[in-house]
Formats: sequence, structure tokens, C-alpha cells
Amino acid sequence: MENTKRYIGVFDSGIGGLTVVKSIVETMPDENILYFGDTAHVPYGTRSREQITEYVLNDVRFLSRFDLKAIVIACNTADAIAKDKVKELYPMPVFGVVDPASRKAADSTKNGKIGVIATNATVNSRAYNKEIAKYNADAEVLSVACPLLVPLVENGRFRKDDIVINTVLHEYLAPLREAGVDTLVLGCTHYPLLYDVISSMMPDVNIISSSVAAAEALRNGLEELGIFGEGACGERKYYVSDNAEYFEKTALVFMGDNLGGSVSHVEID
Repeated sequence: MENTKRYIGVFDSGIGGLTVVKSIVETMPDENILYFGDTAHVPYGTRSREQITEYVLNDVRFLSRFDLKAIVIACNTADAIAKDKVKELYPMPVFGVVDPASRKAADSTKNGKIGVIATNATVNSRAYNKEIAKYNADAEVLSVACPLLVPLVENGRFRKDDIVINTVLHEYLAPLREAGVDTLVLGCTHYPLLYDVISSMMPDVNIISSSVAAAEALRNGLEELGIFGEGACGERKYYVSDNAEYFEKTALVFMGDNLGGSVSHVEID
């Protein structure tokens, strides 16, 4: 029987979800990946719940044109707001970033104080508070909205010697340091690029990347479902809703070396 090509569909509001793709490639190099970045509507983190849900369903509708074995919501905001709706409307397995990062944080904390940095929409949804409570009911969760971080990261302001990102992060992290958190969740897929800066400011804190946690949970899920490696040949394709050239140039920062596949512009509205 022919080994029909099947894909893991991954989507985000822009390019931050590429940190999830990078983790998937490192964990499962042979899996086929279709990535959709809704760059025409980035960012999702400042939008209403209704608008975010509409965009997410458009994203999934596009990806579902392909033979998908699973969907990965590689955006904390989209996951927090619309994952249940996606699961309700689509039959394939749906994986997110909030649950695996929450489980990891709940299991990791020693003093029961967990910090979360994320977008306004993710913080306001209290998704991390709810998920962490499922795994550690005694944990104290302190969430801080960080609306400036996504645009700064996308403009290359994420290095340790950058005074701008250092100044902004110092202000955002101050209440978490004062609260004595021993675990910090990077609750946005852009934030792994800030790992070095954050760890230098909070050297004794265990930092959890939602992107890494998502890739680990995806692999475990595919294995449990018996579809790990099914139809896999390591193919990668990238689609964006606006400016493929800019995406391709900026994406190299997130992927670390090369995309390993083509980038195409598509209209999905």
C-alpha cells in the first residue's frame, strides 16, 4: 500500500509559531509540516475574542484543504481563546501550547509560585491559571501582560545587549521577581527568542518554553494515536496571508538556519 503523504498543520497569527515548528523539526525531523502564518492580521493578542475566533477558524479552514494528521495551534492567544471551537468543528487531533506548558510548569515548581508572561488576550482569558490549576491546585499563578514584546521581537530587539528590550523586560518582570516565582512560563511563541535575556535577569528561575512543551506533547500524542511517522518524508511548506518575502527574511531568525521549504502567499478571507 502506498505511504500517502500526510501533514501536521501548524498555524499562528504571524511568525512566532515558527519557534514551535523549530521544536517539532528538532524532535520529529521526518514529519511533514504545513505552516500558515496569518500575517495580514497579526497580532491576535490585542483583538477581541470574537475576532480571534473568526481568524482562527479561517486559518484552520485553509489548512484543512490538505491531508492533515493533526493540527497544532502554535499561538497562545489562539489556543486560549478558540481551541475548543476548533475541536468542536474539526475531526482531526488538535494540539495547543497552553496545556503542555501548564503541565510542565505545575510539575516543575518547588515553591508553588508560577509566573506567566503573555499577550493581553492570553492573560485576560486566564487560560494558564485554569490549566495549571488542573495539575497543581495549590499553585499560585501570577500573569503579566507584555504587549510590547511581540513587536520588539519581530523588529529584531531580542538580544542580551539591546538596551530597549532589557528596559522593557526589566519592567515586565519586576512583579514576578518581587513575588518570588521559581518557575516562569513563556506564554507566547515569540518569547523563546528572549530566553537568554530573561534567564540573565532571573538566573534562579526555571523557564518553560510553551513552544518546546508543545512539540514534546505533539510527539507523545501522535505516538499514542499510532500516527507518528505516518506518511512522513520531512517535507515543509509555508503559507502566509501577506508579504511572503518579508516572512521568509524574518523567519530565518526564528528557525535558526533555514526554513527547509517554500513560502507562498495565499488569500484566505
